[in-house]
Amino acid sequence: MEPGEVEEHLLDHGSSGHIDDKNRLEVILSNADDQPWIKMMRDAVFLESKLLCRLALPAVIVYMVNYIMSMATQIFSGHLGNLELAAASLGNRGIQVFAYGLMLGMGSAVETLCGQAYGAKNYDMLGIYLQRSTVLLMAAAIPLTLIYVFSKPLLLLLRESEKIASAAAIFVYGLIPQIYAYAANFPIQKFLQAQSIVMPSALISFCTIFVHLLLSWLAIYKLGWGIFGAAFVLSVSWWIVVIAQFVYILKTPKCKLTWTGFSLQAFSGLPSFLKLSIASAVMLCLEAWYIQILVLLAGLLDNPEIALDSLSICMTVLGLLFMISVGFNAAASVRVSNELGAGNPRAAAFAVIMVTMISFIISTIFAIAILLLRNVISYAFTEGDEVSRAVAELCPFLAISVIFNGVQPVLSGVAVGCGWQALVAYINVGCYYIIGIPVGCLLGFKFGFGVKGIWLGMLGGTCLQTIILIVITYKTDWKKEVEKASQRLSTWRVKPQNLRDNQDTDTTKNRGD
Repeated sequence: MEPGEVEEHLLDHGSSGHIDDKNRLEVILSNADDQPWIKMMRDAVFLESKLLCRLALPAVIVYMVNYIMSMATQIFSGHLGNLELAAASLGNRGIQVFAYGLMLGMGSAVETLCGQAYGAKNYDMLGIYLQRSTVLLMAAAIPLTLIYVFSKPLLLLLRESEKIASAAAIFVYGLIPQIYAYAANFPIQKFLQAQSIVMPSALISFCTIFVHLLLSWLAIYKLGWGIFGAAFVLSVSWWIVVIAQFVYILKTPKCKLTWTGFSLQAFSGLPSFLKLSIASAVMLCLEAWYIQILVLLAGLLDNPEIALDSLSICMTVLGLLFMISVGFNAAASVRVSNELGAGNPRAAAFAVIMVTMISFIISTIFAIAILLLRNVISYAFTEGDEVSRAVAELCPFLAISVIFNGVQPVLSGVAVGCGWQALVAYINVGCYYIIGIPVGCLLGFKFGFGVKGIWLGMLGGTCLQTIILIVITYKTDWKKEVEKASQRLSTWRVKPQNLRDNQDTDTTKNRGD
């Protein structure tokens, strides 16, 4: 059967109505027509590739452009001098990632619930989940603001140099509005992704990058605002993205069933929602903070400016390519959660295999490119020859990290789609904080390997975590995951439904009075 014949084949075996791609994939994988295995797999690969392209490519654009804004800010700062580059690197990787990880993690609760609710056609709940998450994230942004305000004494407490800590604090002050942009952006982003609405966010982000570059140039070179101006423009750019996405939700007919306006139901069931949000946050924060701690450790090495510059450049490149994996992470989460919500275990399992293979292949290609370009990568960030040599020495470690990032984030996306956040959090604690960081400290400081030793420790933790996630995913009973998704959705619908019933009862009593 040719791919073009798939729809006709499925309509013959289903109802006369429309069969969407997700249910179509489940029918193919059930092999209802007893097709040869090769033909069945060809049809399944074709359909799943189409579904992943619709999700992953726009998601990659969204995350890539958002990261490019951060990277562009760092590049602008780096061309002001090595101190400014070190300050922006420490501010971005040492402080800002703290908020990013927490907000993205808490927002992932929306990803699990909205994805499964959308697959189960419980459309009315998506808007409620979006509002609940935004309320919680805005509340969490308040204590994070204090961390930004007191970033200098915190960095000094961590034994960073006075010179770099002072400059980094100025940079961080400009990022304070960005915290609240995160609180609004991630729930909106996950809300749209759960419905496979990704291209509008990609277009919004793509247009915003040009505004960001123009405003950064004006703030730094024309108005002379320095690194504070660079950071503040980054905050403004994030708010442009948030506002544009929310306007889209209000105006598009695609969200008319999932967004029905603001509701007091957003304030019901917050404790239970907070529990899932915290589990999601812990899972992703432990991962984001892992990189953050390594950058902070690099600041304690001899000649910290060169160590920080070389490591931060490599981490910036890694982070840029990581956005590709994050795009596939989002695709994996949406595909798995939608299929589990729709009761399609075969399609969920097949989606995991496909997205992991595609992401791994792409990451391997980029790893090879890094090795070929290792002697020139650093000149995009700074003109120093010493930093260039240090970066070239780290590129083999960078290439290996890129390959791992072709698998690990995708499996984390599968975990989010299934609601395994708490389990993965325990795995992250063991792999990163019991093994990765201690080993990195020993190799970097005790045995004198410097930045290379710190990175080797990181690789050890990441490798172990990836292996464990592969084993867990391989042994997953997808039929049981479908049952768990159904139970989860039933539980989360109880309180909102009761609230509506109570409101209806009150209205009836008032009319009777």
